[in-house]
Amino acid sequence: EGDLPTMVEMLYLRRGLSQAGGKLPLFDMDGQDVAEDIVRRCLARGWAEPWFNNPLKPDWLVCKLTPVGRRLAEAS
Repeated sequence: EGDLPTMVEMLYLRRGLSQAGGKLPLFDMDGQDVAEDIVRRCLARGWAEPWFNNPLKPDWLVCKLTPVGRRLAEAS
């Protein structure tokens, strides 16, 4: 707790602000997969939470902002 997001994590979290339900992106701005370690760190710190399982791509982590993640993303 008390950790602050890195710039890369913050960019990931901010992208959820403009999406319905705070959905976080699966792909970065260049169309590449968001690095799994970024997603897992945000999950571990409580800034993101799993949203649903994608039956077509079960290995994809579909996540959304938590209230704490939203506050962090909005505050920066």
